[in-house]
Parts: sequence; structure tokens; C-alpha cells
Amino acid sequence: MSRAESRPPAEPAPEAPEAPEAPEAPEAPRAPRRPWTSKAPAAPQAPDASHSDRASHSDRASRSRASWWSPDLLRSEIAVTFRRWRTLVLLAVLAGVPVLVGVAVRIQTGRHGGPGDDGRGPAFLAGIAGNGLFLVFTALAVTLPVFLPMAVGVIAGDSLAGEAHTGTLRYLLVAPAGRARLLRAKFATVVVFCLAGTLVVALSALVTGALLFPLGRVTLLSGTSISFGEGLLRALAVAGVVAFSLLGVAALGLFVSTLTDSGIAAMATTVGLVLTAQILDGIPQLQAVQPYLFPHYWLSFADLLRDPVYVDGILRNLGLQALYAAVFGSAAWARFTTRDITA
Repeated sequence: MSRAESRPPAEPAPEAPEAPEAPEAPEAPRAPRRPWTSKAPAAPQAPDASHSDRASHSDRASRSRASWWSPDLLRSEIAVTFRRWRTLVLLAVLAGVPVLVGVAVRIQTGRHGGPGDDGRGPAFLAGIAGNGLFLVFTALAVTLPVFLPMAVGVIAGDSLAGEAHTGTLRYLLVAPAGRARLLRAKFATVVVFCLAGTLVVALSALVTGALLFPLGRVTLLSGTSISFGEGLLRALAVAGVVAFSLLGVAALGLFVSTLTDSGIAAMATTVGLVLTAQILDGIPQLQAVQPYLFPHYWLSFADLLRDPVYVDGILRNLGLQALYAAVFGSAAWARFTTRDITA
């Protein structure tokens, strides 16, 4: 054996270690798969500035209207108010006053030949026996100083104080109603009651007058004779003025209702203030103050029964009631919006 063959085979040289591979970069997220279409996707268009401005303005306007007024809340308040037994009893009492007046005048007419000949009472009291339509004017003149303001004072005084006493006021404010909208709904409900109470008195007087006395042409306080249809229109105008005359009491009662949690205390205070104003208006020594008392021009609706119509007293009455509504309505808003309801 040769020396070359006896030599052991040479071991292979060790391989050099491989360099570590660099980490692969993460793949970018794939865009969501679009449905197949033959058209290339259109480039996104920039929003129209005028369209967005109109949309935002419309949204702001709708939110503003929603925050200012709520028809659903108003309908709910009116339904709740006129379903209460207290409200129905008040309306029944108001409807009964013209019946009592008509029956008394009918009895007096049968005994002495005619009412009002002694000069006492409203100027149109003597006309009831000759025309039953005058019972409408007489009933409104009788109920306006006492019965109508007391009924409105009861409803307005209990509007918020009664809710606070029963604990339902908190739940009303939990909903997106808001204090300002709730206050407006309460005041509008009281105004609706003013109109409803006045119309109940007028309709009851009209029906009673038609049953107990003749109907026909109407002789006004100035001596002018008008048709029965025109007399009905004047009676409707008188009812509207009387209803508007109660706005001062409604705003005053609503403000008193924000000061206490007792409905009875609010009602009694409102009625007491109405009676106090009536007493002060009858004291001759207070003539300088009387034109600023809300009941001072209440009976000015009698000027609608003249020809031509005197509007000075009626305008003063309407302006004074609007002033009271603005002052006490603002005071009620300032008090109610800062009041701690949860206490």
C-alpha cells in the first residue's frame, strides 16, 4: 500500500455561519375589497360649503324651535289640567252663575216689572228682560271682579307649586322638557283656562237668556239698535277682552307658584292678592295708584256696547295686562330657572 493511500482522508473544512436574515417588513393593511364594477372609482369630491352651511343652519333652527316650544308638552299639560276634578268644579261654578243671575232677573221682572230701574248694577242690567243677549254682558260683568279671577288664581297658583308638592315636578324636568319650556307650557295652559272659563260663562248666559227671555235686535248703551247677529259678534268680542283681562292674574299666580312648594299656599296667596287689589281699587284716596292696578280697567269692555266704540279704556286695559304678564312672567322665569328643584 502506498503512503498516499494509507493517509486518512482530510476532514471537510467547517462552513462559515450564515448571517441572520433581516426581518421582513410588515405588510400594509389591505384595503377592503370593493364589489366588482366596470367603472373606476370616482375621486371623492370636496363637500359643498353652501350645502353644509344650509344644513347646519337648518339644524340650529330646528334645535332652537324645539328648545323654545313643545306642542306635545302643551297638549299634555292642558289634558292633565282639564281632567282634574278641581278644574271641572270651577267650570261648573262659573257656568252656574249666569243661571242664578237669569233666574233672579226673571223673578224680579215678574214681581216689579223690570230690573235695574233703581239705577244699581251694570248699565246693561235693565236690558236683560227685553233681550236675553244682555245676560251675556251682565254675567261677564258679575263674574269678572270675583269669580273668574279666583278660578284663574287657583289654577295658576297650583300649576307649579302643586307639582312640587306631589313630587312630580322633578320627573317633568328629567325629560328633555327644560325649565323654560315647562314654564311656558304652564303659562299657556293657564291662558287656555282663562279663555275656557270666559267662554263657559258666555255660553251658559246665552243659553239661559234664550230660554228665559226673548231674543231680537240689540239696543246698545248709546241708544243705537243693531241686529242680533251683530250683537253676537260684539258679545264674542266682549268675551275676548274679558279673557285677555285675566292675563295679569295668570302671570301673578304663576310667579307666586314658583315661590313655594305648597299648592294651597300659592292658591290662597294669589286669591288674596286679587282681593286686595280689588279693595285698593275701590278706595277713593288711592286714585293716584289705581290706574296701575290690574283690575282697574276690567269693566272697560262695556265700551264695546256703544256706537261708536270707545277704545281708550280697552287699550289701557290690554296694555296694563300685557305689562303685568311681562313683569311677573319674567320674575317667574328668573325664579324657576334658578330654583333648586331636587332640594
